[in-house]
Amino acid sequence: MIADGMYPAAAPGRRRAQYMTPKASELLLKDGGLTGLPADTLSRTRTNAFTDARPAGRPHSLPLVVLSPGHAKPRTELTALAEELASRGYVVAAVDHTYENVATSFPDGRVTTCVTCEIDGKGPDWWAKLEKSRAADVSFVLDELIGARPKWKDSGLIDRSRIAMAGHSAGGAATVAAMAADRRLRAGVDLDGSVETILPDAGLSRPFLLLGKPATYTPGKGESAATWERVWARLTGWKRWLLVTGAAHTSFTDLGVLIGQLGLEDGAGIPGPRALDVTRAHVSAFFDRHLRGKPQPLLDKPSAGMPEVTFCDPEKKTCA
Repeated sequence: MIADGMYPAAAPGRRRAQYMTPKASELLLKDGGLTGLPADTLSRTRTNAFTDARPAGRPHSLPLVVLSPGHAKPRTELTALAEELASRGYVVAAVDHTYENVATSFPDGRVTTCVTCEIDGKGPDWWAKLEKSRAADVSFVLDELIGARPKWKDSGLIDRSRIAMAGHSAGGAATVAAMAADRRLRAGVDLDGSVETILPDAGLSRPFLLLGKPATYTPGKGESAATWERVWARLTGWKRWLLVTGAAHTSFTDLGVLIGQLGLEDGAGIPGPRALDVTRAHVSAFFDRHLRGKPQPLLDKPSAGMPEVTFCDPEKKTCA
């Protein structure tokens, strides 16, 4: 397991961060069957982040958000979301779960591949075990960042009372498991991830946002939606169930944008950049509300500025 960090900077650095390593680009494109593209296509992409920027902020002032990607996908698929949160004053730690990703790059140049991808017959129990394993990874990352001997030299900027998590697909499901296991996580977001973790009878009283696509997560419409309904029933605090019209599974990540730029299709009925704008707006609003105490009308009712988003009531089996 490895994690990359982003944070608000006092000033721009000298060099923009690489999106991923050449080997990771090669393996990810190969996994997607995109062998006709140059192998280093994604490694030649540059982010809006800098590798050598000095952090901005007062001691113990910055909220921390941990991000977990989908199964077989790299932590870089959540780069745009991480950049958005960092630009708003959050420290962000994006986690790669080793051997669960087609290419996990380590600082010493090693690249591990996806062992779990080769396992056949993955049922609910298997996914529940994966979610529990990822929850343990996240707790380890928190220990490394804010424990007795933090590994990041600027960890003193983090406000340890304001920590949260979000994830896509398996990473979103793991957010439920991580919150159930680690009370340091004060709020959580599941982006289009079916959940096999069973919350305890006492439920989870901390804020939670479910944000997904109608094809899979319309209440009462299938097995994946049923997993959200099971989670929803045991969320006893602030909660929302929002769906993005036209979204595909990739729409909540950078992949929706990259697929479009490469001239490919992912089945989405909403442009990748627009879907990413919607995702970033709602996730940022959620964390601003629950980690900073700022009112967020965007989360209270449907918005004229974001007509793609519907609010669901799973008890009534309706979305509007």
